[in-house]
Amino acid sequence: MISAALRNPITVIVIILGIVIFSLLALVSIPVDIFPKLNLPTIYIAQPYGGMAPDQMEGFIATRYQNQLLYVTGIKDIEVKNVQGLCLVKCTFYEDVNMAQVSGEVANQVNRVMSYMPPGTVPPTVVRFDASSLPVGELVFSSKRASLNEMQDLASTLIRPMFSQIPGASAPPPFGGNERTIVVKVNPEAMAGYQLTPDDIVQAVVDNNQISPAGNVRIGNLTVITPNNTVVENSEDFLNIPLLKKSGPTVFLRDVATVEDAADVTVGYALVNGKRSVYIPVTKTADASTMDVVNALKKKLPEMQALLPDYVELKYEFDQSVYVVQAVKSLATEGILGALLTGLMIFLFLKDIRGSAIVVLNIPIAILAAVLLLSLTGQTINIMTLSGLALAVGILVDEATVSIENIHQHLEMG
Repeated sequence: MISAALRNPITVIVIILGIVIFSLLALVSIPVDIFPKLNLPTIYIAQPYGGMAPDQMEGFIATRYQNQLLYVTGIKDIEVKNVQGLCLVKCTFYEDVNMAQVSGEVANQVNRVMSYMPPGTVPPTVVRFDASSLPVGELVFSSKRASLNEMQDLASTLIRPMFSQIPGASAPPPFGGNERTIVVKVNPEAMAGYQLTPDDIVQAVVDNNQISPAGNVRIGNLTVITPNNTVVENSEDFLNIPLLKKSGPTVFLRDVATVEDAADVTVGYALVNGKRSVYIPVTKTADASTMDVVNALKKKLPEMQALLPDYVELKYEFDQSVYVVQAVKSLATEGILGALLTGLMIFLFLKDIRGSAIVVLNIPIAILAAVLLLSLTGQTINIMTLSGLALAVGILVDEATVSIENIHQHLEMG
């Protein structure tokens, strides 16, 4: 091979230039991630049922899922965890299965299971888990005036829908605040005095707070839309909902209860820089590049901030792409220093400018060729591959020094 390269120097130069050009193109397009792709095909099914004991969840719900999910293609294992009010089913599949097909089969089997569930069972949450779908940061909301509930509402209604405009990004619901909730506090003695039950009050609130399309009314040449809209706009209007409309005075909700525009029960909170706050976890899809998602999100931040009131500040914190950027910079620094110091050493000891130039060019070309091979094999630039390339820099420095010195020794021997 060496003799063939010496006989065809033009061919070797063209091949090296081609490697450099294609490597630079691959360097621009290759995904940059934190960890390599991990194939752990898993689907979680979360089935809630408020108030049901764990043994009842096991007998009435978990058993149905275990029996029905055995019909899914490629199923490897089914694990079930039951707590009060929740059944969590973990479905693990073999690595060579088509997850798109499997997800559809799981959805079909879940629909079949629902027909065997106890009355009042709500549809479950089906989530496909992927180890490569990692959080890449958090959008943190802070304000000196706004309450946590207000920031939670702004995050849910204004900011979270904008993640659909960021390729490769997804966002779970905001965390740290409570959802806005209209709380009706009933006086038990007043309720019993009017011979009402809690179900009567709930049904009255539902009946008087809904939209019912009534159709159209033709008036001359006009067709007028006539919706039967009874949605309550202000929390105080709930007090005017009638509960009893029998003979005698009408009983309203204000006669037996009070209404507060409050928040849901607090089940968790978030601390950012020692203060309670609201944040949206930013996650990426399995096939997305961490750097691309983070850069696209940072470009969207001014547009997101413009949607919020002036007294609410939005920041991107806990940026996970920093680790990858630092690793890339460290690899580039090591490669440059290794090439320059090796070339300088060869020039000082062997007085060979051409040999020094060969060593200086050899290390970056070898790294670029490695990046090209990573791109061709479908790999990504991540912490693991960068660590391997950093170790390879030391081997390249050693091999380049030994090779140049050996060539000089053979030239001196004639």
